[in-house]
Formats: sequence, structure tokens, C-alpha cells
Amino acid sequence: MLTHGLPKFLKILQGNFAFGDPIGIGAAPSLILSTFAEFLCSILLILGIGTRWVTVPLIINMLVAALIAHANAPFHRKELALMYLIVFITILVFGGGKYEAGRFLKRT
Repeated sequence: MLTHGLPKFLKILQGNFAFGDPIGIGAAPSLILSTFAEFLCSILLILGIGTRWVTVPLIINMLVAALIAHANAPFHRKELALMYLIVFITILVFGGGKYEAGRFLKRT
């Protein structure tokens, strides 16, 4: 997800807020929410910090991408978002595992 979020983050830094509006809240808020999920939450997930919490925005983002933004697209356009969705739901249910960084941070 980070590879999808970084270009969006750079787009925001450049002041370019042109983006789709799949849920009707405006292009700028949609871009900011998508960037938050794909960039910031992906970094936290990679670091293993707040693993279950950061999957929630990622799950919502993938649901919007697969079921709303690409609703009329053929299945192969939705497939990647649906695969990510399954992975994020699995992480939400089972957590980050034994070596999740969040567990080590709680001990100190």
C-alpha cells in the first residue's frame, strides 16, 4: 500500500488536490483520507505499531476502492483491492503476531 500512498502524499505536498470523489465528501477530503490510510497507516503497519487499529482505515479504503470507485470496472481492476482487503481483515482478526513492535513498546 505504501507504494500507492507515497505518490498521493507527494501530490498533497505539491498542493495538488485533484482526486476522485467516490463517497461524495469532496476531492480534497477523499485524497487526504486515502493518503492517511495508504501512507501513514501502511508505515505504522510495517513498523508493527498499533497493528489492529491501523488496519481499520486500510480496510475501509479497500472497500471503497473495490466496491465504489471501481464498482463498474471488470473484476481484474478490483482484484488487487480485494486481495489487500482479505490480508488486512486477516491482520485485524489475528493481530501482528508474536514479534509485533507494539508488544515490545508496551513492555517498556
